[in-house]
Amino acid sequence: MMILTDKKPRVNVEGILTADEIHEIQHHVAHYPYPRAASLDALKCVQRRNGWVDDAQMNAIAQVLTISTADLEGVATFYNRIYRQPVGRHVILLCDSIACFLMGAETLAEAFQRELGIQFGQTTADDRFTLLPICCLGNCDKGPTLMIDGDTHGLVEVSSVKQLLEKYV
Repeated sequence: MMILTDKKPRVNVEGILTADEIHEIQHHVAHYPYPRAASLDALKCVQRRNGWVDDAQMNAIAQVLTISTADLEGVATFYNRIYRQPVGRHVILLCDSIACFLMGAETLAEAFQRELGIQFGQTTADDRFTLLPICCLGNCDKGPTLMIDGDTHGLVEVSSVKQLLEKYV
């Protein structure tokens, strides 16, 4: 059993988190019986500003939630859409599940890598795109599938890669 003696941050988190972020995190905490339950909401809130969550922000979020940084890190690393390192302005998530693989995801991945000049886990030199694999996007009947900035694209063909990327200038 965890006993909370002080629900206020133990260190000054101003300058690391914005006042709006602190307020939003506290708003989420108020909706749950335990502060830890607001971890994912807090991480998404802070990630919206820069596209990823750095170590200082992790420590500050943990302070606002009154949980350990290690506990918060466990939540952050469990979810593959919480980014702990810088990503490009547009994140391309290419499904590599068996259904998409059978529909040509491997060839599609090669086309994206060729067009962008990067491998999985890398970001283009202009910080425009980051290419990441994802285990399933739940669009198995329309594979191969990918997601760019939350937009799902199914039945993607190698011939449409360049045109698709141009939509995200």
